[in-house]
Amino acid sequence: MKEPLGRRESPRSWTLGERSERETLNWLVLGSGGFSAGRPVAAAAGGRGHVTMECLLTGMLVTWGYENPWTVPNLLSMARIGLAPVLGYLIVEEDFNIALGVFALAGITDLLDGFIARNWVNQKSVLGSALDPLADKVLISVLYISLTYADLIPVPLTSMIVVRDIALIAAVFYVRYRTLPPPRTLSRYFNPCYATAQLKPTFISKMNTVVQLVLVAASLAAPVFNYVDSVYLQTLWCITAFTTTMSAYSYYHYGRKTFQVLNNK
Repeated sequence: MKEPLGRRESPRSWTLGERSERETLNWLVLGSGGFSAGRPVAAAAGGRGHVTMECLLTGMLVTWGYENPWTVPNLLSMARIGLAPVLGYLIVEEDFNIALGVFALAGITDLLDGFIARNWVNQKSVLGSALDPLADKVLISVLYISLTYADLIPVPLTSMIVVRDIALIAAVFYVRYRTLPPPRTLSRYFNPCYATAQLKPTFISKMNTVVQLVLVAASLAAPVFNYVDSVYLQTLWCITAFTTTMSAYSYYHYGRKTFQVLNNK
């Protein structure tokens, strides 16, 4: 028979010198009624989990690889994804003045989500490490396809960028599948709260993203400021093609070093 909760010693009256962290966690998991008495913490987590420090801070929350996906940086990344089709429509309709303004807004969301994640610990998430570059890839792919349709960026360059991004997104889905502990169900696979791996973009990949965005900004401004046939713009095409190739190679070369598994089997 389970001992009534009222007879248990509350961890709120303990000090760190009186009880160990393990004892405190055991009270939170076993004494709070969240799991059946006598069930080990590791077993409750499927043998692969960890109890976050939130348990000690709130006295009630126990998580294993779970996190809050609704952080400000993640919302900004999702907003950037939502702006992608709007930009694509504006470019196809050749409304480049408004497109420049919307692109600047998307750039601000990119700067803000990184700044907030770096300076507020509770706003940093594993999901954000994947969502931020995914938002960049979605935005860049839509922009390059639209600008190619408007004859502002050559077809071979856009094809190179889109193929690389599709390959990287496919790799992310594969890593997610490989790092997801059994049972591998669709609900767990697509659950953004359940973090299994953290992405680590290479340095050249980050530089490549910057170069690609610079080319997009220059191409959007070209019809507005009348320098569509500028040799400098064509030189930027070559630089972007080079960094895109090197970025793809860096992911191939470093392989498993570009992500960190959080839940090992």
